[in-house]
Amino acid sequence: MADIRQITIFGATGFIGRHVVRRLAKTNAVIRVPTRDAEKALLLKPMGNIGQIVPISCSVRSDGSVANAIGNSDVVINLTGILFERGRNNFQAVHVEAAARIARLAKDHGAKRLVHISALGADAASKSEYARSKAAGEKAVGAFFPNATILRPSIVFGPKDNFFNMFATLAKYLPFLPLIGGGVTKFQPVYVGDVAQAVENALEKMETAGAVFELGGPQVYSFRELLETMMDVTGRHRRFINMPWPIAKLHAALHEMLPLPRPLITRDQVELLKTDNVIRDGRAKTLRDLGIAPTALELILPTYLGRFRPADLKLVG
Repeated sequence: MADIRQITIFGATGFIGRHVVRRLAKTNAVIRVPTRDAEKALLLKPMGNIGQIVPISCSVRSDGSVANAIGNSDVVINLTGILFERGRNNFQAVHVEAAARIARLAKDHGAKRLVHISALGADAASKSEYARSKAAGEKAVGAFFPNATILRPSIVFGPKDNFFNMFATLAKYLPFLPLIGGGVTKFQPVYVGDVAQAVENALEKMETAGAVFELGGPQVYSFRELLETMMDVTGRHRRFINMPWPIAKLHAALHEMLPLPRPLITRDQVELLKTDNVIRDGRAKTLRDLGIAPTALELILPTYLGRFRPADLKLVG
């Protein structure tokens, strides 16, 4: 990556973005961080040298704002994404329109590489609007920047993740945990550090331009097995209550109406859970094609879920 002098990372202040910034800062490239929240971006500055990480006020809804953020960057990385819709922040605006805008302007401004983070469940035929929008975003990116590298991670785990931290919190306060749809949906969780490494390795290998990689961990788990693994780590064992799909949809609808910063689950997420979220056997390029041996879930969960263990277990654990 010696010829890469400037990188613009959209979504850099998010869960995956922070890990990508930390890793790419080691390349000594200047990293531009487009953001609507300057305070969040300031937290990234200690990851690099003085003046290396540059926050830039930006709205991904504006051509001028995005163009200014890209500047003359050699590389553009798009990590923007949402898990649920709220007001103007809807799937179409974020996953499709913003992705298309970033790709078009990256091409117009002469960026050599574009890495676009999609999702393993991206599917134009899905009944989930999230999955359809991710597929539409990939198509839009390819139309403007055909040599973009697309990474599709499964559930991403690591410190401050959305999945295991949420269910560990529920297990701390509830006597039971819900098994949505019986808990049989399969997942292939991938470590956030491996995703960040995949971004770096993709940039180092020119043959990754125009390719799609499906990022998953070394093992496939059912939804129930993921919750059991989490409970083993935290020492908070709870009984399961089966939640059939119609009940889960009703439950999600009620959560969507609550005045919370984020709903625990949405109806679209329930729809998404009806489809396994795993790598296609033998048909997809994976972490190993990027020279990465995927990290086991069991090695990482104890490093950040220990805070959920009861006090008496912390003393002997």
